[in-house]
Amino acid sequence: MEAALEQARLAATKDEVPIGAVVMRGDEVIAAAHNETIARSNPTYHAEFLAIERALEALETDRLTDCTLYVTIEPCAQCAGAIVLAKVGKLVFGAYDEKAGMCGSVADIVRHPRLNHRVEVVGGIEAAACAEPLRAFFNVRR
Repeated sequence: MEAALEQARLAATKDEVPIGAVVMRGDEVIAAAHNETIARSNPTYHAEFLAIERALEALETDRLTDCTLYVTIEPCAQCAGAIVLAKVGKLVFGAYDEKAGMCGSVADIVRHPRLNHRVEVVGGIEAAACAEPLRAFFNVRR
């Protein structure tokens, strides 16, 4: 989770919403990313989406079944869908997102029984540390 937090902090220095994500296979970091919605003028470039894309490219595959995705906040609907489509084996996230989280808070896309892939999910890991960059970021803007 520390590597994902480093990505979140990096995002904050670029005036991006400070969310970070890392894809790991075993002890190896395969890909890391942070939000790039401002830099790329595209609201879909979330940390999870970018980390998954980079991991798929690095591993030259279309499935991440033997990988774990670490994210600083509970993924949204778009990212939860990407996690299912990429067949990520395990998702570990920090802070819960009671407004938009789609991995247990608002809905549970990644474990929906009608989908062909269900992800193992562990939430709330280092939740306070993961929520702090977001809290600080939005306190400045409000």
